[in-house]
Amino acid sequence: MTRRHPLLSLASAALAALAVLLVPSPSRAFCGFYVGGAGAKMFNDATVVVMMREGTRTVLSMQNAYKGPPEKFAMVVPVPVVLQEENVKTLKRELFDHIDQLASPRLVEYWEQDPCAQQAPGSNRAFASTTMAAAKGGVGGGAGPDLGVKIEAQFTVGEYQIVVLSAQDSGGLDTWLHREGYNIPEGGEPYFRPYVASGSKFFVAKVDVTKVKMEDGVAQLSPLRFHYDSEEFKLPVRLGLINSSGTQDLIVHIIGRGTRYEVANYPNVTIPTNLDVSEAASDKFGTFYTTLFDRTLEKTPNAVVTEYAWEPTSCDPCPGPAMSLGDLSTFGVDVLPSTLGRENDGAMKPGAPGRGGGGSFGMPTPGSQFVLTRLHARYTKESLGEDLTFKAVPAITGGREVMGTDGKLEHGSQPSSLNNFQARYAVRHAWAGPIDCKEPHRGVWGGKPGGNGYGSSPPKSAQKLGLAPRGKADLASFVRQDIPEIGWKRGTSSAAETGAAPAPSETRKGCLGCAVTDTSGTAPGAAMAALALAVRRRRRNR
Repeated sequence: MTRRHPLLSLASAALAALAVLLVPSPSRAFCGFYVGGAGAKMFNDATVVVMMREGTRTVLSMQNAYKGPPEKFAMVVPVPVVLQEENVKTLKRELFDHIDQLASPRLVEYWEQDPCAQQAPGSNRAFASTTMAAAKGGVGGGAGPDLGVKIEAQFTVGEYQIVVLSAQDSGGLDTWLHREGYNIPEGGEPYFRPYVASGSKFFVAKVDVTKVKMEDGVAQLSPLRFHYDSEEFKLPVRLGLINSSGTQDLIVHIIGRGTRYEVANYPNVTIPTNLDVSEAASDKFGTFYTTLFDRTLEKTPNAVVTEYAWEPTSCDPCPGPAMSLGDLSTFGVDVLPSTLGRENDGAMKPGAPGRGGGGSFGMPTPGSQFVLTRLHARYTKESLGEDLTFKAVPAITGGREVMGTDGKLEHGSQPSSLNNFQARYAVRHAWAGPIDCKEPHRGVWGGKPGGNGYGSSPPKSAQKLGLAPRGKADLASFVRQDIPEIGWKRGTSSAAETGAAPAPSETRKGCLGCAVTDTSGTAPGAAMAALALAVRRRRRNR
């Protein structure tokens, strides 16, 4: 598979939320602990977008991971309507790291407890996760009638100088942008053409260099948030192909009230989850996960992969704090139709008197909780033919330390009444001490023996995952069981050659001491592209 040449990094994105008290979804406490995660940084310059949808209202935020000179920056985003100044605002960069960390694939770690330790009747030998507590200026000249381009709106937000354009001809738009000094690549006209034909407007931004903060020579641009109304729930990704010279990753976070989302016009799959992995994955989690992800796309080409579907105000295990009401409000709750419709009685305002014992925000009404969906696509110019269109889909669960009715640890994704799905992988350390009792109890997992839940050191985060090599690892190096979702089987000889550790026992027990039969056995395609277009001239020194 061709690796992406990172000429373009785009936006990151928006959430929105509700200013009523959100009640955490019921879920069983996690019994291991969080070790590390695979966020967008695993994928070099991956585009991250967050969207909020309610009714016909879309709230979209983008973080610009632009690394060139500020004066060379330009962004072009197709939008369905003319945006005014009140529709646009800037956000803090830290919010995007937060949501990316929360929904990222994660690695957890367990130790088998002393098989001869006595357990009081009805107690749980495995420890309860402490991670749940952690979860507690003027722009542009004249449009020129000969080019068919009209400036519909013009304003400044933060360091951005923004114009909103309409165009009658894609060639005229391309010429106008170049003439006005917007640093877009040559050859953009064919990419503009379908948007002009459909009547889209164009949100165009460049920066005021006097307002840009620089760190180590890199422009620190503020994320942008804007909202609009449209019957269609779409992500305009094709413009991102102008600068594409290889394979790109797109990560879309969508927050909807009580709703999980998938794409309507490409195949959908869920990432294989709840796999036991060898200790090698602790140091090479990026290599493991990119290998698993690429094999998933190899099985279903052009698919969009669901990696997370969970309420944003809770998590288990939690790689960091869950989203707060303040975070969600900043991401766009203030412009949701349900919020605007209740402003007059104060029920949705932070600090307003609660109703029915609901504290400062009042009790939530049925269906008021949000669902955070993380979709991951990998695409080339050849594999991307249409913008992404989204649809609401039923809830799923998976990737938890929970036993099914058959006594086995849940595997893959399953239909459910609520969304509790995540990409989660576990390193299990078999008991290495003496076993000197007649009836040892094997396969009870928990914290590191003699430790304080986390063991002798706190959880470690995976670092520099963007450097993880692709196409140079075998799943047998990491995985201890078959992966039926992608048709991959772990052969005995392959495991012996690669040094993958065998499963500790035929039968294991989960957090609540129930028996789990080991399902030992085991296991590049492309998808879509970047939302807006953060464009600049190609850097010859890459």
